[in-house]
Amino acid sequence: MTRRLVFVHGRAQEDKDPDALKAEWLEAFEEGLAKSGLTMPIPEADVRFPFYGNTLRDLVVGSTAGAAAEVIVRGDRTEDDERRFAQTIIEEICHKAGISDLQLAEVAGRGILERGPQNWEWVQAALRAIDRFVPHGSGTSIALFTHDVYQYLKDEAIRQTIEDGVSRAMTPEIETVVVAHSLGTVIAYNLLRREGHARGWKVPLLVTVGSPLAIGEIRKSLRKLAAPIRCPECVSAWLNAMDPRDVVALYPLDTQCFPLDPLAPAVYNKIDVRNRTRNRHGIAGYLDDADVAKRIHDALI
Repeated sequence: MTRRLVFVHGRAQEDKDPDALKAEWLEAFEEGLAKSGLTMPIPEADVRFPFYGNTLRDLVVGSTAGAAAEVIVRGDRTEDDERRFAQTIIEEICHKAGISDLQLAEVAGRGILERGPQNWEWVQAALRAIDRFVPHGSGTSIALFTHDVYQYLKDEAIRQTIEDGVSRAMTPEIETVVVAHSLGTVIAYNLLRREGHARGWKVPLLVTVGSPLAIGEIRKSLRKLAAPIRCPECVSAWLNAMDPRDVVALYPLDTQCFPLDPLAPAVYNKIDVRNRTRNRHGIAGYLDDADVAKRIHDALI
């Protein structure tokens, strides 16, 4: 029986045409295959693209991404736990990017700011510093990303709505390669880890690209939903690909940054992707990588 392929997208896809998005993913995948002289090994009808973008669109206030990010950063109607969650992730991103206290003070226009979940002046300065000092970094995108990840991890109703849509793309006993990007990697991992085995899903290969799974606060939150952190039982092999310049994929999913219990099957980390998209995070720059595309191809046949 032909194996199937499921793509799980990230955030910022609201109001887009799911069919057009699927076509973009397939085009990039086919470009990657062509670099090895390969073509699509399965019919397009066996490729599923569960779309949840409009669910996340309704989580933020503001007519534009910039306005929404401003509301989030100001903390309007933001609970203390989300403040702490966002501040911790933003601080980790700044540390990984090498942004110093002096650079933060420079963008803040005053002395070094005190860190803390209630100090949103520091958060605002950190997001501006990402804009200024991280090549192709976007403080707005980071603010929206942390908000969306928090909502998925902490709000059971939102999580259930998104996971119901992704679950419908899976069929028990039919081997399905799952390729997930950005926030989609958090969703795919959590869903497969908690429910994959019980539902009879069979995943010969899980591919995560541009993944934030190893960010400390995200990893801790996932452990609360399904402990311990481990390769989902329904997954036979796991490939994680990242561009070291990707501001969202801070770390590889290795024994130091994403320790599994048990250790096997281990995650194979490909950390030399040269993502051609402007922010080094776009899906096209991962799927058109020759090695990533070939590994997906080989798993499908």
